[in-house]
Amino acid sequence: MRTQVGIVGAGPAGLLLSHLLHLRGISSVVLEARSREYVERRVRAGVLEQGTVDTLVEAGVGERMLREGLPHHGIELRYGGARHRIPFEELVPGRAITVYGQQEVVKDLIAARLEAGGDIRFEVLDVALHDIDTDKPYLTFQGERLDCDVIAGCDGFHGVSRPSIPRDALTVYEREYPFAWLGILARVRPSTEELIYARNDRGFALHSMRSPTISRFYLQVPPDTREEDWPDERIWAELKARLETVPGFTLETGEIVEKGVTPMRSFVAEPMQYGRLFLAGDAAHIVPPTGAKGLNLAVADVRVLTEALARFFADGSADLLDRYSEHCLKRVWRAQHFSWWMTTLLHTFDSDDAYGRRLQLSYLDYVTSSKAAATTLAENYVGMPF
Repeated sequence: MRTQVGIVGAGPAGLLLSHLLHLRGISSVVLEARSREYVERRVRAGVLEQGTVDTLVEAGVGERMLREGLPHHGIELRYGGARHRIPFEELVPGRAITVYGQQEVVKDLIAARLEAGGDIRFEVLDVALHDIDTDKPYLTFQGERLDCDVIAGCDGFHGVSRPSIPRDALTVYEREYPFAWLGILARVRPSTEELIYARNDRGFALHSMRSPTISRFYLQVPPDTREEDWPDERIWAELKARLETVPGFTLETGEIVEKGVTPMRSFVAEPMQYGRLFLAGDAAHIVPPTGAKGLNLAVADVRVLTEALARFFADGSADLLDRYSEHCLKRVWRAQHFSWWMTTLLHTFDSDDAYGRRLQLSYLDYVTSSKAAATTLAENYVGMPF
């Protein structure tokens, strides 16, 4: 078999790259270890930046998102018994975020690729990358071989692509946080119209949503937390304790349909390329989810890579490909800082650190009282323009 671009991973990065390349007349094959059902049901991020929304619409895969997604023009910071709204419409006019689950983006992209005759292979085992430092790289899987001009590693933090690069060719920057997130999906209507980021001495809490009837919640928990440690009754009690801190707010409760523990980490591998292998999305970088940047960074990577590959296949010029990592990392590090900042601003780190708690409250007061500080938060949250 032969194709121009071999893509490892059928998450948002790999699928969007395949679709954007198809629109440029460039062939690709997507290899995915999981089943189609699994990747379409995998609950992940749900906040889409303005640029991500625009990209999906321009690519012709945004119709359902525009119909079912929930546009938000602000977020609420809740602390000290008060609520403080960050109004995007005033601070960054014309830009907003849209709440639309990652699994829905994946469904839309798979449908579009299959309708266009795209080659997506699910449940593919034993994928390996070969000769990535030559101009004739290839992939093997289950006894088959796929020759290609370029390989795109879009297979996430635990995938096979990044480990295929020699260790001495990568510099890794990482930070692990002393807590995790317990994520909850509940069949209950949201108790809020916009996301609530709640800073509490008991720990951070986030109230999000996926639809008018499905709510998404997160609780800061110890890093060694197990799902079975948190029966439904305990979850609702803790969410109430952390969110019902302002007058007139009552948290709606209902059936919890899914729960999971997510470790909190910051990670960047540089460069994001080696020979003819180009990493995109979580294969190259991880951010704590507080800033809602993971999926959006993947989209940004793919946009850059698409332009570079279009130039390469049009006239053989590798100038954009050679600068792919440099170009992407500027945005990656901006998102890293913003995600780290939001995390340190809202989470409890040490119960005995009274000094740290006072610093948090001081900066929260600054963000919620200074238009300049609030604009910085809003601009980063809705996403820097492409």
